[in-house]
Amino acid sequence: MAARFRPDPTFYPSPTMAMQAPPEQLAYVAMLDPTGKTRPDAMAVVDVDPASQSFARVVGQVDMPHIGDELHHFGWNACSACLCPYAPHPHVERRYLVVPGINSSRIYILDTQPDPRRPQIVRTIEPDEVFKKTGYAGPHTTHCGPEGIYVSALGSPDGGGPGGIFMLDHESFDIRGRWEIDRGPQELHYDFWWHLGYDTLISSEWGTPNMVRNGLVPELLLGGKYGNSLHVWDLRRRKHIERLELGPEYQMVLELRPAHNPTRPWGFASVVVSLKDLSASIWLWFLEGGKWQIKKVIEIPAEPADPALLPPLLKGFGAVPPLVTDINLSLDDRTLYVSCWGTGEFIQYDVSDPHNPKKTGSIHLGGIVRQTAHPDRPDVKLGGGPQMVEVSRDGRRVYFTNSLYAPWDEQFYPGGFDGWMVKLDVPESGQGMSLDPRFFLQFEPGLRGHQVRLQGGDSSSDSYCYP
Repeated sequence: MAARFRPDPTFYPSPTMAMQAPPEQLAYVAMLDPTGKTRPDAMAVVDVDPASQSFARVVGQVDMPHIGDELHHFGWNACSACLCPYAPHPHVERRYLVVPGINSSRIYILDTQPDPRRPQIVRTIEPDEVFKKTGYAGPHTTHCGPEGIYVSALGSPDGGGPGGIFMLDHESFDIRGRWEIDRGPQELHYDFWWHLGYDTLISSEWGTPNMVRNGLVPELLLGGKYGNSLHVWDLRRRKHIERLELGPEYQMVLELRPAHNPTRPWGFASVVVSLKDLSASIWLWFLEGGKWQIKKVIEIPAEPADPALLPPLLKGFGAVPPLVTDINLSLDDRTLYVSCWGTGEFIQYDVSDPHNPKKTGSIHLGGIVRQTAHPDRPDVKLGGGPQMVEVSRDGRRVYFTNSLYAPWDEQFYPGGFDGWMVKLDVPESGQGMSLDPRFFLQFEPGLRGHQVRLQGGDSSSDSYCYP
């Protein structure tokens, strides 16, 4: 990587400045083969410039060299965190995509330059190297931090626990090793994020590779064995501080979205399902009186349904659970978006007061029972539902895809479904949203879209050290 003499122009000291950035023109979308056997996964480049003749189309694609990776939550090698005063690295650039395969434990490094429409694989970190240098397997989420690239992992090479975090150098992409020095009682792992202004990292829990890679295990779910806690860490000392338990009723604590303003010590966590009534929920973590606390601030109920329309896993319940599988927070910390992959609802909340969210918008697409069509193709019933969501830096555009994780797709949508991606427009007020009738992208047969990253950064790619 060549050194730069000025910071990358896509790095911003604060979220407020990032919101003034030029609109994105391209999106990178991880695409997976749901069979894991037919063809390699791929990275698609999608034109998101409304003035372009190829708007809402795939304009570039790179196929992976192996079959069965299941590309998951990828990210940039460097971002605005490189401008933090205690670990500045302004000479690096937002150029490379770090792309993990959750099933293979392989990690690809894609170079998006010199032509961002034609990314190239420039390095492959093989599974054996990941296993040997970290003791982890199932790499899941990547985040660019002030001093390097953080990668979460679901568990160990034998499929058990513990899961955790390991580090990559953001220039050479060499594996540095495990991040944790003192992990305390933490065993399960999923997502992680931080409050750079408070030297605090927060992590969440899903399950080990053995608990998730063949689909949801009813016995584990009903036994309350999936993740139900958040963990608080000392970011600098890499030490576990405390565990915040939501209670065994709340299963699978997944996505974390901290406030972007580094002076605000709070954030949101999503919970997939409650064993009590199949509802989903959003929880707020916050620092008050020198103590980290959590409380439920949103509950989304299950919807009654004809058992004949439900997959075998749900027939006995006679209801469709929302299955909240992703959330995203706008850069001004005012608007939260929630994907209900089961019911097909996509919800917008005003979280200006994070303790008291207010629902301000809702649309339906897909869903286990509804199968709601897109305005562009009103005759096509859609499978899957709102899943991986990404918000533009200015908060005016929202994109989402419809695939969760291949074995879970199969359980909840046993008839299968095609992969698609949509765009929503949001007014300047941040309240309300509407589907863009021009943007309904169906991926090529046999591939489904998952994680979305926007060129130049988005609302979940960067962290900031200044308000």
